[in-house]
Amino acid sequence: MHRIGVLALDGVVPFELGIPARIFGAARDAAGEPLYSVVTCSPDGRPVHTDADYDIAVSADASVLAHVDTVVIPPAHSPDTLREDGRLSDDVRAALEHVRPGTRMVAICTGAFVLAAAGLLDHRPATTHWREATQLQRLFTTVRVDPNVLFVDDGDVLTSAGAAAGVDLCVHIVRRDHGSAVANEVARLCVVPPWRDGGQAQFIRQPVPEPSAGGTAATRAWALERLGEPLTLTDLAGHARVSVRTLTRRFRDEVGMSPGQWLAGQRIERARHLLETTDWSIDLVAHHAGFGTGTSLRQHLHSAVGVAPLAYRRTFRSATALTA
Repeated sequence: MHRIGVLALDGVVPFELGIPARIFGAARDAAGEPLYSVVTCSPDGRPVHTDADYDIAVSADASVLAHVDTVVIPPAHSPDTLREDGRLSDDVRAALEHVRPGTRMVAICTGAFVLAAAGLLDHRPATTHWREATQLQRLFTTVRVDPNVLFVDDGDVLTSAGAAAGVDLCVHIVRRDHGSAVANEVARLCVVPPWRDGGQAQFIRQPVPEPSAGGTAATRAWALERLGEPLTLTDLAGHARVSVRTLTRRFRDEVGMSPGQWLAGQRIERARHLLETTDWSIDLVAHHAGFGTGTSLRQHLHSAVGVAPLAYRRTFRSATALTA
């Protein structure tokens, strides 16, 4: 069983603190057995203040982090100056010293500041809440901060944007560990989407569109039913009954990316699902996902996730088999 330790710091945000136990706790194998164990600790094992009107008692001190496979750090609005001067407090630094080399590190929202201050994000891609991204970059100049995504998976270090993006990241981790079937069931049980379109751009305050402007939701739903067809921007604009230029603007306003980027992303997700759940040939998967040829699928999948279709299938079919 994969062991997860959640480090609760003073001023922790209760919503994000509860995400790991809720998401990972819902993951079960085919026999109904849990796939993860989650333990929540504080640096000294004492109750921690939250940013709400109550404290939280934890079950352990930070020494348990020496025995887990993944460490999750939720955001905390503590009185220390981490987000002002980039320095870890002595108790947080001591807590992180328990973590074994090779342990997977996960930060939700401004938990990224903790990883950055510990040197774990040096020269690596990361994200955080869009409102804090500029400060993260200012304090830690070698971190490659991307304020436009919901989460960043850099292998053994993963970071997410604010609040509910922590749900997206944890569901993604379940999928990475055990395949889409398990992750989709977790999402269904927790009543959350298994994958959200777009990035943080859709949540940043922008001018309200003109009342006459329609949304793209209906066109996106229409396109999802036709991913295997050779859809073009003109096709999408025709369905929405707007110009390509207007469609592109609305897509950027609503999902934070262009129609072409969105469509390619959806086709990648369809291909990944088919690779995980069918024995179809690469060419047949490519056809049903809308890439036309196996060569095109190989190029797009390698660009998106860094592996070829057959390697992806071996990895995720193996992960699925382990849960059966």
